[in-house]
Amino acid sequence: MSLKRNGFSLIEVMVSLVILVIGLIGIFNLHIVSKQGSFESFQQTQASYLASDILNRMRLNSSQLAQYASGSPYSGNPSTVSQSCEGGVLCSPAQMALWDIFEWQSSFTGASEVINNNNVGGLDSATGCIAINGNVVTVTMSWKAIRSSSDAGDVNACGTASDKRRIYSIQTVII
Repeated sequence: MSLKRNGFSLIEVMVSLVILVIGLIGIFNLHIVSKQGSFESFQQTQASYLASDILNRMRLNSSQLAQYASGSPYSGNPSTVSQSCEGGVLCSPAQMALWDIFEWQSSFTGASEVINNNNVGGLDSATGCIAINGNVVTVTMSWKAIRSSSDAGDVNACGTASDKRRIYSIQTVII
């Protein structure tokens, strides 16, 4: 009486393991790419929010429009202001403009989220620029992204030229 044995040979097991490993590596790489894309999308949304935030502040204090524009970009830690305009403190429109810029710059440098004395919120290497021509206001945000791409922005645009620089710009009229 002959017994017939069915089963996998060692070669069949090895081939199936190789196929499984290749598939798992592909899924892992897809996960990394999707996380990077999600983070870059979050940064774009954050830049959009920050640009809209300063525009809204400028609309509320339109008599001081010229004070919001700076000859140089806003980057790094903001300089302190003489008058804090929060908590019901009455401020002049000029003081309010300085306070708005201070809060705006603090938010895009990440001061609103601090862990172990390090700013972790905001954008990486963020720079904000405000240009005013009459009543036309242009707010530009630039930051450093994770992945390289071609820097389509003007070399003289807001921020430092780099293959990782991302730029978000919005223009509106404030009356």
